[in-house]
Amino acid sequence: MARLTRKESHARTRERLVETAKRLFLADGYNVTSLEKVAAEAGFSKGAVYSNFATKHELGLAVLDVVHVERAESLSAAVLGPDTMADRIDGFARWADENIGDVGWTALEVEFATSTRHLPEIRTELAERRRSLTAVLASIVEIQAGELGIDLPIPADEAALRMLSLGIGLGVQRAFDPEMPVTALVDMLRELIAPIRTP
Repeated sequence: MARLTRKESHARTRERLVETAKRLFLADGYNVTSLEKVAAEAGFSKGAVYSNFATKHELGLAVLDVVHVERAESLSAAVLGPDTMADRIDGFARWADENIGDVGWTALEVEFATSTRHLPEIRTELAERRRSLTAVLASIVEIQAGELGIDLPIPADEAALRMLSLGIGLGVQRAFDPEMPVTALVDMLRELIAPIRTP
């Protein structure tokens, strides 16, 4: 078996650190999880962390990137497979019920944002990620509308921003009250894509 190049070894170390940090941040929280613990759990020295990430916040952003991709992929799979609008809305409702308010995910998002609020460069990074998430959601909405022959009553990016904003609010509340339904978000989606069909 060929030896890994330095670049390949570096990439594997980084990936393992991110996966370990993700597991710990989601299970224990961002603020209480030290870089020493991430390094030890991943089987590396703290120096290995700093050779890949300048700060804990940089590692936190890398973890958020992975979490966002995973959630976006699971959302796409839930809503883009079925053939009918009703089935897609049902798929979205199931995804929302299973994901919105996930305690680890919600706590990580809120904790990271509040603990880095005094760092302009991190706020900028988070704002860019919010815009990216909105764009992904807008794309999903546009695909839905196109495949089902629906004229949206508002632009897809505005619809996505409304859904994301309501989803975040519901997520925070469901994190401490899991019995709160996701009906408001599902109804919003239904109102967006149901009212007008193209001829």
